[in-house]
Amino acid sequence: MIPFFKRAAPVHDACTLGRTAVALPLSPGCGAPPGCPVVIVDADGRPRRATTPAGKKVELRPGELAWAFHPGPYTIDVVPYAQAPEIGLRTTFAIDPQDPAPAGKRFDLYLAAEADGRVDLAALGAKVESAVRGALEQGALDLPPCVDIDEWNAFRQGLNRLLYLRFGLTVDDCVPVELEGVDYAAQLAARAVGTAAPAPVAEKVVPDLADAKALRRLFLELPCLMCGLRLGALPNGQDQFRQQQALLQRLDRLSVEITTMPALVLAAPGQPLALDEQLRRMRHSRRATVALDEAWALLARLEGAQGERLAALYDEAERIVANLEADCAGRRAAKHVAEAA
Repeated sequence: MIPFFKRAAPVHDACTLGRTAVALPLSPGCGAPPGCPVVIVDADGRPRRATTPAGKKVELRPGELAWAFHPGPYTIDVVPYAQAPEIGLRTTFAIDPQDPAPAGKRFDLYLAAEADGRVDLAALGAKVESAVRGALEQGALDLPPCVDIDEWNAFRQGLNRLLYLRFGLTVDDCVPVELEGVDYAAQLAARAVGTAAPAPVAEKVVPDLADAKALRRLFLELPCLMCGLRLGALPNGQDQFRQQQALLQRLDRLSVEITTMPALVLAAPGQPLALDEQLRRMRHSRRATVALDEAWALLARLEGAQGERLAALYDEAERIVANLEADCAGRRAAKHVAEAA
């Protein structure tokens, strides 16, 4: 069985909650700090809100995990363009503790699918920045130079939808700022030797953990993505309706495939898989989560879309689903199967 829901050992440090930490895991029998909702994730990865009164111990069944989160508000500086590190967007956001979304509370899904222990504000801010940059690069958001008030309002609306659908964050304020502490001399020196910036330190990736985390996201988020696609925008005409239904059927098949993915280390029952093939499988699963992020960004654009714009977005959805299918097939395939194809 693939360890979709393997997590780090819970650590309870309530002093940082609402400051440097957005959410903290709770050990069995711990109580949540006042004003901090509790999210319980069951053994199958399904989240729910605890009904335990503040200060009371949280009772967990075998295999369950729990987080307490502080609703905020929080303020982060997002750099939308890597080429202009001095320009930032000072963004204040909160997490709605009551979140009335009919399809489930999005921040709860984020905890279930992506949290491994403590959720740091800095780490969440880095993910928000990555999502904003990706949306700008793909044209999902538009932030032109010398933006006028209408363009800014359109950007803000798109940012609001993106951060809610991707993370469950509600944007309270967002203003352009000139960031301090930018080392222009270092940037000019880097350009002089032909590099845009100092090379980042390579992140150490543990294949089995990275693969399990990617598959966990796909397992939990694909059904919610299907619900969003079904409700996000009504098709115009029979052809578009059939296109939407075909996309939903393909996503449904992908959801089934995720539940039956082979173990990372096995080529077949009793046959170990070579390390380079394990790495290849892991890369496919991680690329599938990139397509998943693109799908959430697409959902943020579907709301209110009509006519040619809606048709273009459905075409974009076709590309994203095709990428998901290709990477899920690559994750499933052993080397000899891939060569035969």
